[in-house]
Amino acid sequence: MSLDPRIATFLAEPSGLPAPATLDAIRAATETGLRTLHGPLEDVAWIHNYTVPGHARQPIRVRAYAPAGADAAVAQPALVFAHGGGWCLCSLDLYDNPCRALANATGRVVLSVDYRLAPEHPFPVPLEDFYAALCWIGEQADALGLDRGRIAVGGDSAGGNLAAAAALLARDRAGPAIERQLLLYPALDCDFSTASYGEFAEGYWLTRETMQFCWSTYLPNAEDAVSAYASPLRAASLAGLPPATVLVSEYDPLHDEGMAYAQRLREAGVEAHCERLDGIVHACIHMLGLTPHARQLFDLAGQALQTPQVF
Repeated sequence: MSLDPRIATFLAEPSGLPAPATLDAIRAATETGLRTLHGPLEDVAWIHNYTVPGHARQPIRVRAYAPAGADAAVAQPALVFAHGGGWCLCSLDLYDNPCRALANATGRVVLSVDYRLAPEHPFPVPLEDFYAALCWIGEQADALGLDRGRIAVGGDSAGGNLAAAAALLARDRAGPAIERQLLLYPALDCDFSTASYGEFAEGYWLTRETMQFCWSTYLPNAEDAVSAYASPLRAASLAGLPPATVLVSEYDPLHDEGMAYAQRLREAGVEAHCERLDGIVHACIHMLGLTPHARQLFDLAGQALQTPQVF
């Protein structure tokens, strides 16, 4: 379908501001700009903050959001979530409202992991931080009031990359058990030659140049690009992974790699569903305040984690 008219209008509006010149300025501008798109905060049952051991036992934060109406007396299903931002941008606080909305949409406790960012902490630190948090959550599930048999992983954009790579690590390191993957317009390969990279290289929020910059911060060593844990689409085998739901945005340079990953999962014998978010650009998890059409991401995420048989 055509690009959502509210998004089209937003993209056509000149900012009137110079482009940020430093990474710190880019980070600040990203935080400010995305917050303006969020809309009203969604109410949740409760929010808890934890400090957990990340990679090399360094402390990182995890923030848990229980969906509205959650029964504290019943073990809750969970979604361990990695935020987007090209491995080098965005924060735990920026994702407060998206995680509230995800918790309510999925009926799960969403545990948002504050992994350390590149380039200060390049590959594999963000991934190992996320995986360490996933292991801690699995080990502490009973104490956290979680159903250890219903712990999913998920993330958007670069966070989708981390979630997919953590599923590979869990397979290769014999745990923890993961019920399902929820990959939201994920970055899965540092290859910028796909058809969608050509068609949506610029003018649709995320650009090819931006993704090239983000990958360069995450993978300063070019040889790391071939690692399945950096580029999950390059894994020799995807057999033995948990079932997956992949949501791709129609107007997004990353569209094709999400589609390709779901297809490779199916070829490896893994249950995988891929749904296109029609009329939508990258980063739509932040756009509930811009267009009601962004709600489709949360509706489909809810179906994937509550009633996957409907796909």
